[in-house]
Amino acid sequence: MKSINQWRADEYDHQLAFVSGYGKSLISWLQPQKGEYILDLGCGTGDLTHEIAMSQAEVVGMDASPDMIHRAREKFRDIEFLEGDGHRFQTSRPYDAIFSNAALHWMKSPGLVIESIWNALKPGGRLVAEFGGKGNVQTIVNALEAVLERKTGIDAADRNPWYFPTIGEYSSILEEKGFLVRQAYHYDRPTQLQDGEQGIEGWLAHFGGDYFAGLSKEQIQEICLETSNIVVPKLWKDDAIYADYKRLRVEAVKPES
Repeated sequence: MKSINQWRADEYDHQLAFVSGYGKSLISWLQPQKGEYILDLGCGTGDLTHEIAMSQAEVVGMDASPDMIHRAREKFRDIEFLEGDGHRFQTSRPYDAIFSNAALHWMKSPGLVIESIWNALKPGGRLVAEFGGKGNVQTIVNALEAVLERKTGIDAADRNPWYFPTIGEYSSILEEKGFLVRQAYHYDRPTQLQDGEQGIEGWLAHFGGDYFAGLSKEQIQEICLETSNIVVPKLWKDDAIYADYKRLRVEAVKPES
């Protein structure tokens, strides 16, 4: 199922800057080199694409959201940005590396994504990615799905837009395709949300759109508020909400032969 979440570039840049902020450390795994041809898959509004370009690599950003790509082109006019679906993309010129931060968990058919990545890489090319791992935002998901089912009778699990695998699950798919997995790391990354006690409501407004398809504005507000009331006592710490993020970071290589 393709996500129907509506990305709003303005809000993403101003309220969700932590997404690219945390992603900067992933560039140390990529180690981009001058002259390399690199794809930033799921580039959002282009901040990390720009960071990679500062190494003097030639970087292309790709995202499925037209609004995100429009904003990225406005911000970074010297970088090429393309609208494209990570499940199915092609390139006439193979990449030395493909980089992806906080995007692959939105792509629920990982076999198709890895097939596209494999075909787009040179022999010896590498994939460096970080995304939601097993258990990511589980406290929020459990509460939201329980409230949604109680209020509407909807089987909320069928609307879950995310793919949060274990190291073993994702490494197996990569290895079946032919990749050599060099390193994989699953870790807890509690993430502070904006807007104080309203942080969960804001987070759901940005990321939870798939759950709310067909519901009225009033229903959505009621579900978000009730979910927040359940979640805040569990995730509140030091005057802020820290969402229970769990990330999976992977480096894999396409063999030379």
